[in-house]
Amino acid sequence: MKPQWNLYRKRYLPDEIIYLKDDVILFQDEHQIITSWDTLKPRKDIKRGISAYFMDEGIKISKIFNAKNELVYWYCDIIRTEKNGDSLIFHDLLVDVIVYPDGSVKVADLDELGLLLKKEEIDASFVFDALSLANKLLNIIYDGSFSAYQEIINRFDQSLPL
Repeated sequence: MKPQWNLYRKRYLPDEIIYLKDDVILFQDEHQIITSWDTLKPRKDIKRGISAYFMDEGIKISKIFNAKNELVYWYCDIIRTEKNGDSLIFHDLLVDVIVYPDGSVKVADLDELGLLLKKEEIDASFVFDALSLANKLLNIIYDGSFSAYQEIINRFDQSLPL
């Protein structure tokens, strides 16, 4: 069996790499990784989550819960995956999509994408990748295919102790 990966999150605003040492890998193969986690810092609005990294598709979808174990929202990050030895570095491409339990959708952090482009901390290729992947994800949400991704995560959610 393949050893588990060391997982890192690369953010561009702020510029940092975070070792996700406390994330528990529930499943992994060459195309996806499913993890469970608690927030890195205490928060009043959210407590824990289950994330699915769909590496070939450039998206990470997280089911986010509050302290009462109620669904708060589905949080979708646009990512680029970098393999480095036994480590996976998930580059957060800044654009996020939030899907609320009532089905409403919010696109977040486009201002951050623009700011870093203006400051020349990212290039047009980065912006193109982020927007293209976000557009693909939004089409998945709008055409009803997002439920297939939710079902994958829900299978793992139901197997976890509360």
